[in-house]
Amino acid sequence: MPYPAKLVVAIGLAAAATLVNADINVGVTVSATGPAASLGIPEKNTIALMPQTIGGQKVNYIVLDDASDTVKSVANARKLISEDKVDILLGSTTTPNSLAMIDVAAESQTPMISMAASSTIVEPVDAKRRWVFKTPQNDIMMSLAIAAHMQQQGVKTVGFIGFNDAYGEGWFREFSKVASVKGLTILASERYSRTDTSVTGQVLKLVAANADAILIAASGTPAVLPQRTLKERGYAGKYYQTHGVANNDFLRVGGKDVEGTFLPAGPVLVADQLPASNKVKASALDYVAKYEAANGKGSVSTFGAHAWDAGRLMSAAAAVALKTAQPGTPQFRAALRDALEKTSEVQGAHGIFNMSPTDHLGLDQRARVMVKIENGAWKYQP
Repeated sequence: MPYPAKLVVAIGLAAAATLVNADINVGVTVSATGPAASLGIPEKNTIALMPQTIGGQKVNYIVLDDASDTVKSVANARKLISEDKVDILLGSTTTPNSLAMIDVAAESQTPMISMAASSTIVEPVDAKRRWVFKTPQNDIMMSLAIAAHMQQQGVKTVGFIGFNDAYGEGWFREFSKVASVKGLTILASERYSRTDTSVTGQVLKLVAANADAILIAASGTPAVLPQRTLKERGYAGKYYQTHGVANNDFLRVGGKDVEGTFLPAGPVLVADQLPASNKVKASALDYVAKYEAANGKGSVSTFGAHAWDAGRLMSAAAAVALKTAQPGTPQFRAALRDALEKTSEVQGAHGIFNMSPTDHLGLDQRARVMVKIENGAWKYQP
């Protein structure tokens, strides 16, 4: 028996209203526990600061902890897509976890914004990586900053120790490229695990090489171990770390052992010390104010800012995507991806994003500064 025409129209209007009012669902997986917890916790805290509506549409954030484990990050991504029906993935915290999630994002055609550093997450932009974007500065950008600083400091020889995973290997590859350009010779190269409790064997080899400087390519508090062991073994050269240590937990755990360390970092780490002419200062200070208002004075970290920038990109892209498609549909996910790839002049806490079909990061040299640890605090190096 056919329904009355008025009832059919009413049902149609109700369905359309439901579609129009569909929420934007954002799936988040971060390493809030495990070795990368000092990175993942501020990222998790930052999600609470993200917009609750975009273009008049409600935004739901489903946040999961992957415990710094690649298997768990993949399981989280699959759950968020299949069960929670998310429109976009934010995460994960580390390079190995983010790399592991790429297949899931590509298979489901769900855009993903990583908060991990390695350029291999987004390069090359192939059939899989066309769905993947990221916010942290590429290793090559930060490697160049370190190599240039070493050259200015009169360093000629370098010892290298890094994680025995994609983060450490990526850093060795990129730093090796720029080292020779800056007249630097790498005398020794060692690796260790994020969960190791001793690196004595590796450090003895580094000390024997007697390089002018040591570069430690690690992240979070596990990056303290090699430097502390080097200090104990009497190494008196210059110490460099990567932007993977730019949070207060590293200072707390490292204490006097990390005093005098040089590292590249995003402008947000020393936002209040930047000159007024710095193009990123205002947007960096905006994030610092919001984060510290919610979590306490001095609580901000660069890793939370990577999450903030992911939110900024997601918000800008969603506002565009809503003009052509509705949340919860393949069309909306595709429109989000396309809008992310066309990101232009989006002000983040770490830099200004301008993406393209061949660049799914979109940051330039305005996204980095050099910093020194002095008296247990970060000191901007002009």
